[in-house]
Amino acid sequence: MTAAGSAGTAPQKFAAQGYGERGSGEQGSGERTGGVLVAGVGNMFLHDDGFGPEVARHLAAHPQPVESGVRVVDYGIRGMHLAYDLLAGVDILVLVDTVPADGNSAPGSIRVLQVSAADLDGRALLDPHGMDPAAVLGRLRSMGGSLPATYVVGCVPADLSEGIGLSPAVAAAVSEAATAIGSLLGRQTSTPSSSTAS
Repeated sequence: MTAAGSAGTAPQKFAAQGYGERGSGEQGSGERTGGVLVAGVGNMFLHDDGFGPEVARHLAAHPQPVESGVRVVDYGIRGMHLAYDLLAGVDILVLVDTVPADGNSAPGSIRVLQVSAADLDGRALLDPHGMDPAAVLGRLRSMGGSLPATYVVGCVPADLSEGIGLSPAVAAAVSEAATAIGSLLGRQTSTPSSSTAS
C-alpha cells in the first residue's frame, strides 16, 4: 500500500496496525453494486474518533466536493454493515477515519493512504458489534468478496478519550478532508463515471 503526507498529494502506504475498534452511524444501502463508496467510520463517543462520521455528515450537507454518483455513508462502528455493503459490490472505497501520525504530523493533519490486499490480514477477527476497518477489509475474501480500489482519508487525532465532540484541530480538518476526498475521486474517476448515490 502507498501513502502521501498531505491531502493534496498522492496516497501513502496503509498501516493496518494503526486501526482499532470504532463507533456509531447512519444506515447505508447494501442493494447497490459498483460505483464509489465513501465510508465514514469511527466512534462519536471517543472525541476525535468521530471524525469519519462527521466528514460523512459534512459531505451530506455540502456535497460539492464529490460527484453525484458517489454514495456517502456514516457507518460509525457498524463493521458488519460495511462488510455486507462491500460484498454487494463497490469499485472504489474511501474510508474516512482517524490515523496515526507519521513522524511529525500534528493533530488535525490529513493523510491519504492507499490500501492493498498485501497490507491486510485475512485471518483478522471480524467483530459483529464493532468497527475495525483492517479486519473488515481483511476478511472480504473469506466472505466471498474482493478488495476494491481502497483509500483512507485520515486525520491525526488529538483526543481519543471518552466524550462527544471533536477537538478544535480535528474539527477544523473536516472540510479539508472533504476537499481531499473530492480531489482523490477526481483523479480516480476521471475515466467514465461511477454509479450509485446515497
